[in-house]
Amino acid sequence: MGGIALEQFEGQVTSLCATSSVVVGISTVAVGVTWLHLRAYLVDGSFVDTFYNDVSDRTAFALIKNERRIFGADNTGGWHWHPFEDPENHQPADQAVSFRDFLDRVEAWIKAKGSQR
Repeated sequence: MGGIALEQFEGQVTSLCATSSVVVGISTVAVGVTWLHLRAYLVDGSFVDTFYNDVSDRTAFALIKNERRIFGADNTGGWHWHPFEDPENHQPADQAVSFRDFLDRVEAWIKAKGSQR
């Protein structure tokens, strides 16, 4: 087995979403024996898709707005970011990206965007 158990990963994501000021709901989109796809709905109408496979230890996070990824992080070929400025680009991460790290950046982006109105 690769990383943490599916239940543990789901618990971490769900707990962080429950305490986030920008998450309005979370749902399980799909689940398999070794993988999980969760979606966190955000206050601005965007959402975060979270994928995890506990056998391959593959993890991916994507902020989706208007049906397009506008920010992301995943560990395909090593941990890297898909930055807000250019989400198709790959910027290597210094370390593994946790859901907390990802959600912190999403929260900061939403709050900064809100203060620019």
